Amino acid sequence: MYFKIKMILLAIFSINLFANDLEIEKIFKNKEVEGTMVIESLNQNKSYIYNKQRAETFLSPASSFKIPHTLIALNEGLVTVDSVINWDKNIGLVESCNANQTLKSSFKNSCIWVYKVFASTIDSSKYKNYLEQMDYGNKVVGNDVKNFWLDESLKINAFEQINFLKKLHKNNLPFKQNDIDALKNIMIDEKTSNYTIRSKTGWEGRYGWYVGYVETKDDVWFFAMNIDTKSKDDLPKRKTITLETLRLKGIIN
Repeated sequence: MYFKIKMILLAIFSINLFANDLEIEKIFKNKEVEGTMVIESLNQNKSYIYNKQRAETFLSPASSFKIPHTLIALNEGLVTVDSVINWDKNIGLVESCNANQTLKSSFKNSCIWVYKVFASTIDSSKYKNYLEQMDYGNKVVGNDVKNFWLDESLKINAFEQINFLKKLHKNNLPFKQNDIDALKNIMIDEKTSNYTIRSKTGWEGRYGWYVGYVETKDDVWFFAMNIDTKSKDDLPKRKTITLETLRLKGIIN
């Protein structure tokens, strides 16, 4: 009986520790931002979590939705990997987006106007069907088909971001394999002899995302984090915090 109680208490303690990784917390505090981080291994049944309550909170995916959105655009035949999307001449805040784009450059530069062009040809019922098939977030399209991933109609939390990324990595999504492969190639943010990072940022204005996964020689690690962004100066911290955490946990070097 004593042994059973001891094991239960140990399990409870472990869960609480698991839910608020103190090493990750220190990184967030050093960067002076509020946020959350979830990292999960594919093969080792190992996870690291900081701020579990926030990780469970549903937020707009913002431009992190470009990951599934790219698959949707490819599947609809709106674009190919070789397409050139003509700039609409509307000057935006991101200078690199004020030009003609390819699918890869619009993803890398996070050109919202390109994905709004895609959205203008897809009705809300079709988007709803895609969201249901992918089991993505709350599956809500809302009233504005050109803004639903930006205006907080569509929402997702950090754990669900990771679940979606796992399905992507395993090719377990309702899309053609060629399109999935094209997306995975576009998502590459960093590649070394030891690891490859596939990822996407997102920024709602008040908060920002960095989501993706790291392929190492012996495992795949999925990550999803978001932080409050009081100013644009906080935006680089999304990636900085993530990379510091991945190094701290020995996932990359």
